[in-house]
Amino acid sequence: MRLFFFSREKAWPPFDSFMVVLRAFLLTTFEIEKVVESMQGNIPAVEWDFEKIHYFDNGPLTVQYIFVLDALNFCFWPDKDLNYDHFAMGLKEALENDKSALDADRLQTYTGPELRKMLKWPRPLPSEEERVRLLHEVGQELERSFGGEAANLVRSSGNSASTLVKLIARHFPGFRDHALYKGRQIFLYKRAQIFVADLWGAFKGKSFGNFDDVNCITIFADYIVPAVLRQLGVLKYSSALCSIVDSNMEIVPGTEEEVELRACSVHAVEKMRELIKKKFGKQVLSIEIDLWLWSYGVRIPTLPHHRTLSIYY
Repeated sequence: MRLFFFSREKAWPPFDSFMVVLRAFLLTTFEIEKVVESMQGNIPAVEWDFEKIHYFDNGPLTVQYIFVLDALNFCFWPDKDLNYDHFAMGLKEALENDKSALDADRLQTYTGPELRKMLKWPRPLPSEEERVRLLHEVGQELERSFGGEAANLVRSSGNSASTLVKLIARHFPGFRDHALYKGRQIFLYKRAQIFVADLWGAFKGKSFGNFDDVNCITIFADYIVPAVLRQLGVLKYSSALCSIVDSNMEIVPGTEEEVELRACSVHAVEKMRELIKKKFGKQVLSIEIDLWLWSYGVRIPTLPHHRTLSIYY
């Protein structure tokens, strides 16, 4: 069972249904089959650092960098000029200039202006206070429970991706990406899971990226993936949702529409994985599909996406 589908009552959504019909949109197996057939079971390979924007030294400092980056990896859209690359490159340059820049004790003291200076960003960041709070949280808990090093957090997982996600959720409240949907608790864990995926990609499945159960990781339900799946015809939005997304209206976090947008993206990719295995005999990872979808989406700056103010993605 995949991480997303753990809820207090039972797995959701149902994998044995031909289609999922929800308040916000329609997801059909037929459209997924068309996409899978067009790919002939081949997921385009995308390197973790295909843009050459990340810090990597093949050691614990890379783990620290990735964890801090993923703690800040959310909600760029309120500033149309800001994107993930600014954070990745800003933290990379900070470490190249000062190897102690992301030490646990220093993470606990950063202010908004200092974070901006590190990122070389000229104005307040979206959700700046929350980003600073999360930096402090990461620094405090790493120091209290893991000797100040994210590498020790990873070592504590025993090469288990699911254990690492659980450890992160247990120790770092800012990563607890939960939602209530029709009385059921849904666990999406976008940023906790992407930390696992980033380690796996950066270290090429070895050393700190070696996980025996990496196949338990789902896609990382954010803004880009649902938009790409819609572009591919896999997600069919209701007319009301189309109007909201295409007019750049905000969707309140935790609403049925917002949870469905993210959850059905996970479900769609799981169906893609199943069909690829069934039709072509290939076992692909959700991580690989996510990297492909995300790299596809970021190359289309005009791609309409939903807008929700959230610290989780």
